[in-house]
Amino acid sequence: MRYLSHTPEDLREMMEAVGIKKIEELFASIPAGSRREREIAIEPRSEWALMREMGEMAGADCPGVAFVGAGSYSHHVPAHIPYLYSRSEFQTSYTPYQPEVSQGTLQAIFEFQTMTANLLGMEVANASMYDGASALAESALMAIRVKKRPKVACSRFNHPHYVQVLDTYFRPSGFKRVELGVLPDGRTDYSKVPDDVSAVIVQSPNFLGVIEDLEAAARAAHDRGALLVVSFAEAMAWGLLKSPGSQGADIVCGEGKSFGLSQNFGGPGVGMLACKTEFVRTTPGRLVGQTADREGKRSFVLTLAAREQHIRREKAVSNICTNSGHCALAAAMYMATAGKTGLRQVARLNHDKAAYLKSGLEKAGFRPLFDAPFFNEFALTAPDGFESRHEALAQKGFIAGLGLERYFPEYKGAYLFCATEVHTKDVIDAFLKEVA
Repeated sequence: MRYLSHTPEDLREMMEAVGIKKIEELFASIPAGSRREREIAIEPRSEWALMREMGEMAGADCPGVAFVGAGSYSHHVPAHIPYLYSRSEFQTSYTPYQPEVSQGTLQAIFEFQTMTANLLGMEVANASMYDGASALAESALMAIRVKKRPKVACSRFNHPHYVQVLDTYFRPSGFKRVELGVLPDGRTDYSKVPDDVSAVIVQSPNFLGVIEDLEAAARAAHDRGALLVVSFAEAMAWGLLKSPGSQGADIVCGEGKSFGLSQNFGGPGVGMLACKTEFVRTTPGRLVGQTADREGKRSFVLTLAAREQHIRREKAVSNICTNSGHCALAAAMYMATAGKTGLRQVARLNHDKAAYLKSGLEKAGFRPLFDAPFFNEFALTAPDGFESRHEALAQKGFIAGLGLERYFPEYKGAYLFCATEVHTKDVIDAFLKEVA
């Protein structure tokens, strides 16, 4: 859309309508010391010169290569994904309250649900959530509704930001969260799970990259009459690992942004939430179902929508809206076009690149924080003096991991590193050379 400036006649008519004589009168309520009195020095540029300058500014904000994951992972977005979701019929679609005019949108959500359930090994999935953090918080509320116990047990190595969102949800409700410690290998310790919790909540791979023993988690939860909620921040891991559902999970939730969405400085994301069929009526958001119309043709409808806007408030399980449908659409397109084989190949690349990076860093003097399987990120203790070296590497265009002390004070001097399919061997080798 082109910008058409207001003409002097336009400005005069608007000022007459609001009863002023000069534009400056619009800003009279702003203290004089806070106003800019002089003109802004903006020089006219051609379109291509402006685009080049904006590109240079963007590059200055994101110098070099980041070997950091921690919940936001750099993945290749195939060119066909933005091409497809940029089509006008997807851009203009609104929320599908009227199935007779929203069949395309409803089918896309239905396909997203189907592939999400298949990926996670669960029986049913909803139409997506805001992001992984809100999906985790809503899953905890689900478990409390099912088990009627106002407490959950949460692993210490769940994503710290996800836990903050969970605590925010719990604060006005009076629900409680207890923390489960970790074993020396970086996995969660289930020996002290209380008997009065509704759910055991564990992330796998966890925040420090360790792949959790979900079968042990399921036994610990079910022996106490609780549900197992499995969270994840990296959906790509399930292209390679055994699905949570096959290991005993009752509810699975997490972030699906790795499927066709760019990082975008943190957002937006696409929350995934799936569960066993027996819990479907406690599921937040909404679900799309497949049916047949009067003529027997395949059609789609909103099957469940347990929100205040749809049913009586006292019957609503949550008032969370479905995530931006465009994000779910992109994830569905990615999963559909990659398929099982493609997801496995990309996931294998993620693991292998991370293993190569880890091996090189160990040769440079880093020590593994844990001796346990990992996916595409891992925690290492850095050699003495690396803190100052970390800043020097940043000046050379390498973000050398995330310092863990801010989240876990006991791991001072440890860093979380990540590599995905976008990190080429040449880039990793150049980084390792600088580190060494």
